[in-house]
Amino acid sequence: MMKQPSINALGGTLEACSHDPLTGYYRDGHCNTCAQDAGSHTVCAVMTAEFLAYSAYVGNDLSTPRPDFGFAGLKPGDHWCLCAARFLQAHDEGCAPKVNLSATHRNALEIVPLKVLQEHALPMNE
Repeated sequence: MMKQPSINALGGTLEACSHDPLTGYYRDGHCNTCAQDAGSHTVCAVMTAEFLAYSAYVGNDLSTPRPDFGFAGLKPGDHWCLCAARFLQAHDEGCAPKVNLSATHRNALEIVPLKVLQEHALPMNE
């Protein structure tokens, strides 16, 4: 599995999304990706109760712990590398979470327009 270059959606160096909980396709804390990452886990998002409920509703329960996968479950405020298509779907449904553009991989732009990501961007110092 060859990682894509670690470049963020703004063209700079990809920053860490979260080490607690440990996120990313590679579980390295970054929203890195590769050709095998079919879901494009490239959008660094800040979980909200609304988004977590929406995600569970559409079939991806991110709140329930799954110890068999070493997954403690997410809670509001956690940062997590989301699938770009799920983020876009949540945007279209009006419940997209905030995103950290500096920690969002540039490959997200293949699915989500930069303008949409910018609409949900955290202030740059968060």
